[in-house]
Amino acid sequence: MSSIGSQLLETPERTALRQAVGDLGRRYGSAYFLAKARAGEPADELWTEAGKAGYLGVNLPAEYGGGGGGITDLAIVLEELGTAGCPLLLLIVSPAICGTVIARYGTEEQKRRWLPGLADGSRKMAFGITEPDAGSNSHRITTVARRDGEDWLLTGRKVFVSGIDQCDAVLFVARTEDARTGKLKPCLFVVPRDTPGFEYRAIPMELVAPEKQFQVFLDDVRLPADALVGDENAGLLQLFAGLNPERILTAAFSLGLARQALEKAVEYAKTRTVWSTPIGAHQGLAHPLAQCAVEIELARLMTQKAGLLYDAGEDQAAGEAANMAKYAAGEAAARTVDQAVQTLGGNGLTQEYGLGALLAATRVGRVAPVSREMVLNYVAQHTLGLPRSY
Repeated sequence: MSSIGSQLLETPERTALRQAVGDLGRRYGSAYFLAKARAGEPADELWTEAGKAGYLGVNLPAEYGGGGGGITDLAIVLEELGTAGCPLLLLIVSPAICGTVIARYGTEEQKRRWLPGLADGSRKMAFGITEPDAGSNSHRITTVARRDGEDWLLTGRKVFVSGIDQCDAVLFVARTEDARTGKLKPCLFVVPRDTPGFEYRAIPMELVAPEKQFQVFLDDVRLPADALVGDENAGLLQLFAGLNPERILTAAFSLGLARQALEKAVEYAKTRTVWSTPIGAHQGLAHPLAQCAVEIELARLMTQKAGLLYDAGEDQAAGEAANMAKYAAGEAAARTVDQAVQTLGGNGLTQEYGLGALLAATRVGRVAPVSREMVLNYVAQHTLGLPRSY
């Protein structure tokens, strides 16, 4: 975004946040990030410094050590780190999903126990919702929590849980039986990583990222009563308090990848000379890159809209905008990275430029946390009023 655009669309504080986070990200850069990822190591140095600077908890309440801002601010942090070559996937999970849910629905004790650490980066929390047989249908979740005296017993299986090995606990989505209707309804439980009966195994992935993916097995995991976050009868309300921020932050993640790729491609197109002229002078390369710039900017505007609606408490409108932002940013990132690789030719697949690693990373924004097809289903049904197709 140009400086003029930033001044018109963002507060001076948010413009300053962009600059400061970008400066931090550039001090580490993609070489640091990819070296950590390829070594199978977490990006602890960057995470710790970002936490001490207050960037990780910028969306969390000030009384619990956060910055008192909103999801809009946290999206800026992730976008700028991604643009600098350091797209921290756990930012989506720990402060955005888990931090938001606990801040909105947790007990006072839960807030004091978890939020300060999530804000300063000294603690991390993963999020477990996806199951092998449920896919995008959260109504088919089979992980069940049942009462045993004052305790809960949690049983089930999860897949694609990011970064468990780096986290202190996982916020799991399970289902409990409604005593009034007998139907199962979603509930959220905080499960410390060392809890007996909680087993996790890494899933081999082609994704180059410091955060590994895990499958989880929960076998009558005994939890105290205070492991439950919020009201067990609230149902989907509490769950979607975390899912809309997840979509907005996933959009920011994709935007960071797209901007990083576009910057590398443009710089290369300006300096790479063939037949006495820079390759960027040729419309065959210039126009596709220009189109990518347009699509990125449009996706950024929708992401800003989604964040502002969410922070204003307009949950229904934020849900629509968050889905659109996630879709638009995912598509823009996929096309931009593909075009960047094409612009660099063979160099686009070398480790020196780091674009090849982004090819797999851009799929994250297209398939998670909800597929592009399910977003289109949502828009068709809720925005256009068409009959439900699934």
